[in-house]
Amino acid sequence: MGLFDQVLAAIDNPDRQANTDQLGQLLGTVQQLASNKGIDPSATQTITSVVGQYVRSALQQQRATGGNEQIANIIEQFSGTGANPAAVEALFSPQQQQQLSQDAAQKTGLNADTIKSMLPILTPVILNLLQSGKQTGTASSSLSSNSVLNSFLDSDADGDVDIGDALSFAGRFMIGKTRCNQF
Repeated sequence: MGLFDQVLAAIDNPDRQANTDQLGQLLGTVQQLASNKGIDPSATQTITSVVGQYVRSALQQQRATGGNEQIANIIEQFSGTGANPAAVEALFSPQQQQQLSQDAAQKTGLNADTIKSMLPILTPVILNLLQSGKQTGTASSSLSSNSVLNSFLDSDADGDVDIGDALSFAGRFMIGKTRCNQF
């Protein structure tokens, strides 16, 4: 099951933290960031995908060195919808931040400094999305019950895990849901 399928399953499950309002907030934050920077949606999706790949790698490294509790604590502490430079620093060294920015710049044609300036917002948003599969009322170290995070971290690299795609699908889902509610 792909990452977005896990997000949808979490939204449909009242025992999970995910809800359509949370998803709408995450999408709104990313769209506002792109608008403020004058970046088109396809470039924003590419940037988000690259940042997601780096977040996944960083969380996998954190899990290897500090275990599941360390990952859960990072996600709990740094997820959100506002700018949080500490989230970037918690996951990426300055060299990784530069490499991430350069990778995204090569794929989008945008300036690496512009992309680097987006990291304090995109990183917490991605962590917030990953938190959506957490069971309500569980301790932060209860990683094994977070279906969205587990899908994200344990991917077999077959292309099913892509934060940019997941947010794009979420946008289409939210548009469809809004249209359905109008009738």
